[in-house]
Amino acid sequence: MLLALGAVIVGLIILVWSADRFVDGAVSTASHLGMPPLLIGMVIIGFGTSAPEMVVSALAASQGSPGLALGNAYGSNITNIALILGLTAVLSPIAVHSQVLRKELPILALVTVLSVWVVWNLEISRLDAILLLVVFTVIMGWSIWQGMRGKGDVLGGEMDKELQEHPMPLPKSLMWLTIGLVLLVGSSRLLVWGAVDIATALGVSDVIIGLTIVAIGTSLPELASSIAAVRKGEHDLALGNVIGSNLFNTLAVVGIAGAIHPMAVDPDVLSRDVVVMSALTLSLFVFGYGLRGRQGRINRVEGGVLVLAYASYTAYLIYTVFG
Repeated sequence: MLLALGAVIVGLIILVWSADRFVDGAVSTASHLGMPPLLIGMVIIGFGTSAPEMVVSALAASQGSPGLALGNAYGSNITNIALILGLTAVLSPIAVHSQVLRKELPILALVTVLSVWVVWNLEISRLDAILLLVVFTVIMGWSIWQGMRGKGDVLGGEMDKELQEHPMPLPKSLMWLTIGLVLLVGSSRLLVWGAVDIATALGVSDVIIGLTIVAIGTSLPELASSIAAVRKGEHDLALGNVIGSNLFNTLAVVGIAGAIHPMAVDPDVLSRDVVVMSALTLSLFVFGYGLRGRQGRINRVEGGVLVLAYASYTAYLIYTVFG
């Protein structure tokens, strides 16, 4: 088990580092190819920060551990909203100015409802997975359309500022894109092997490992990028990171895993994890959308509530395993 624990730690370290390099390379390459900053902020960043979840879940499903794949996807969504946005808001309240993000928040809420419907019968069939991937494709098409026509949006301005502050030559961009992708796959294999071995040794389901250790590890790129964005006053970029990542996780990550290996869903996932994920998504919609005419904003108190919710949820998971 010590070897497996070491594999998880080393795998997570390389995974986080390589994901960061992959995102930097992908963003810079897209910029060199003439992609609008808003489109980069909406699509490339969302895909890049969800790459760890995507690779880990695909490998887990292909190796016969679909529970790890599902736990990773839903656990990352919970971590993104409760821990990452919560901590970020505690450090600096997040104000939502972007009209594009105000349109994406209700889409994320509807996608979460779809995910509840998909797992309601306690299985994700290949047909369910295809449905998720079709919806994902439609939303990506809409995002590309928004990104091409949304000139002057705050999110695009913040992304343009980031690109100007961190210029990178095209050869270097392609180098980091390639190195990041190769290391992402290699470190994910190591992480999946270690996580499954630990779950077997402790006698717990791989879902629990996916919801905790793996979910936190694969969400670290979002944590780093969100805190960095808020410290620079780029609030919409911080929120956009999480919204984009959660859309990718709920649709693409679960869809790819289900297409590779249809999976039975543990009843606890529906009654516990999906409920928590849905409640957090609803709270994000209420806070970020700004109902009754007020500007969307996640203040320090609301951020503290989100962090407390995450701590309580994690403590409950630990209690169910060792209590």
